[in-house]
Amino acid sequence: MADFVGAVDQGTTSTRFMIFDHDGTEVARHQLEHEQIMPRSGWVEHDPVEIWERTNSVMQNALRHGNLSPSDLAAIGITNQRETTVVWDPRNGRPYYNAIVWQDTRTDSIAAALERDGRGDVIRRKAGLPPATYFSGGKIQWILENVDGVREAAEQGHALFGNTDCWVLWNLTGGPEGGVHATDVTNASRTMLMDLETLDWDDELLSFFGIPRAMLPAINPSSHAEAYGHTRTQRPLRAAIPITSVLGDQQAATVGQVCFTPGEAKNTYGTGNFLVLNTGTELVRSRSGLLTTVAYQFGDNAPVYALEGSIAVTGSAVQWLRDQMKIISDAAESERLSLTVDDSGGIYFVPAFSGLFAPYWRSDARGAIVGLARYHTNGHLARATLEAICYQSRDVVEAMEQDSGVHLDVLKVDGGVTANDLCMQIQADILGVPVSRPVVAETTALGAAYAAGLATGFWRDEDELRTHWQESKRWDPQWSDEQRSEGYEGWKKAVERTLNWAKVE
Repeated sequence: MADFVGAVDQGTTSTRFMIFDHDGTEVARHQLEHEQIMPRSGWVEHDPVEIWERTNSVMQNALRHGNLSPSDLAAIGITNQRETTVVWDPRNGRPYYNAIVWQDTRTDSIAAALERDGRGDVIRRKAGLPPATYFSGGKIQWILENVDGVREAAEQGHALFGNTDCWVLWNLTGGPEGGVHATDVTNASRTMLMDLETLDWDDELLSFFGIPRAMLPAINPSSHAEAYGHTRTQRPLRAAIPITSVLGDQQAATVGQVCFTPGEAKNTYGTGNFLVLNTGTELVRSRSGLLTTVAYQFGDNAPVYALEGSIAVTGSAVQWLRDQMKIISDAAESERLSLTVDDSGGIYFVPAFSGLFAPYWRSDARGAIVGLARYHTNGHLARATLEAICYQSRDVVEAMEQDSGVHLDVLKVDGGVTANDLCMQIQADILGVPVSRPVVAETTALGAAYAAGLATGFWRDEDELRTHWQESKRWDPQWSDEQRSEGYEGWKKAVERTLNWAKVE
């Protein structure tokens, strides 16, 4: 009998495979990083072939570490870095170009043109998104227009598009030998190409980007017993295991945090920050710079929608301290260094390396450190980096409350940065609400596993999943209202300094 569910978590900096039991407890995992390719300022790419090879390795190694065989898995789910765009030749599985990552800003002129001539309003109405470099549509257009032969190949049916979920799924299910070319509603909702009401590709939106419809994958529910096929009996598993869920990473974390009730919210701290508020089956149009998106769709049930605030640079700001500035040797040292000072000494760091996402949507913004005096140390900069993570989240919470009228009573948090106790205390202080971390902090893979298990009956229903959620730690706010107000006022001034630095055609 299969007593476990597996989840491929294909993320921005690494790919991992995690295995969970009936209680939602992790029993095994393996994780490998992949290269971050930055050929020009503002350009960020990944090698899709490397990602597929990493997927093979982590699946095999996780099973070996858990002393399990593929037949022990009832199902597999896939979750992924959203918006990262792959275009490949289905005849041989070769990518025509590197994957263009969600952080990449090369399509700023495409987004600006959409905004200038009014097409942006149509995209907002149909897709729930502003025209921005973040989303997949402009990346597909760029590849079609700038990579030799791809336009012709696409028109002849020899080019497929997918975010990394689609790329991994296609390869897992056979690749050139009958691989399933499909995605789910959550990933499709991040392309600027899907109508949120019909849950289908929209011909008018496709025409804005000049994208042939034949390139696009089928759109399926996030959790489904049959829509995504089985792994092939070749590598990595050498067994036919059903793939029964696909979810974009932040929607997967929403499921993993069991935010199934309208008004519940979670914040995931990874490479970026992503705060998602469940709005139920109601489509809430944002007036405050947030994204209207699909949270999940289970089987034949109605889709559940969400408001999302996406922040480009949070955990990657800590990586910048490590890799570029060389002032820390690992992420954990950011906390130790920050604790050498009582506060940030009045400096603010706005890490707008790829522009600013929600709620500003300014691709012309660039990073800035303001308020520096000679006495400031590495400790002050490290602490300002942690505060930047938390202030950006407050920007999103403020916008979310304006759009929804919901005031958060508690913020559920997950992701790697939540291991930093100081950062989570700062988050509670800046928001003025308690911050709660679950026992399983890596909820992205857990959510994909939950969705896969629901499709096969491994878990009965959402109520059963709620019984698995347990709080690991809670941080209560300690700042006074005056501290909170003064700090946020300084942050807003610092954000203003980052604008109008990059030219947008």
